[in-house]
Amino acid sequence: MRASLTMDGVDSCEFRVRYAETDQMGVAHHAHYVIWCEHARTEYMRNRGVSYRSLEQGGLLLPVIAVKIRYRAPARYEDLIRVRCWVREASRRHVEFGYAVEHAQNSSLLATAATTLMAVDVQRTRAVIPDSIRDKLVPVEDPVHI
Repeated sequence: MRASLTMDGVDSCEFRVRYAETDQMGVAHHAHYVIWCEHARTEYMRNRGVSYRSLEQGGLLLPVIAVKIRYRAPARYEDLIRVRCWVREASRRHVEFGYAVEHAQNSSLLATAATTLMAVDVQRTRAVIPDSIRDKLVPVEDPVHI
């Protein structure tokens, strides 16, 4: 998988749909889109110097509390896929990421998605995202309609 950082606040990663991610007809199973978005989100944060591991070691957890996906066209075995990721909203306690899953070669849209993450501490009580982290999670206008 290849990840890239862009100047417009929208990052992307590319990969091929693996055989294990498809059904007998060669179509990617819908559940894998959530995993692909998680990978893009992890790379987005890593590109900004934030790793989930360092957050967790510091006592901050960011569980996903909501997922929304709109499927538009199927991804198929061996398709080269690009997942674009950006921050839609960021507050003291929540951050919402947006995603566009598309064919890397022609940019045709396969799905759009959004995930909302909430800050909690190790006791699973609500927490605050530190300014040093929130400053790196800058919301941008959605590049596609979610």
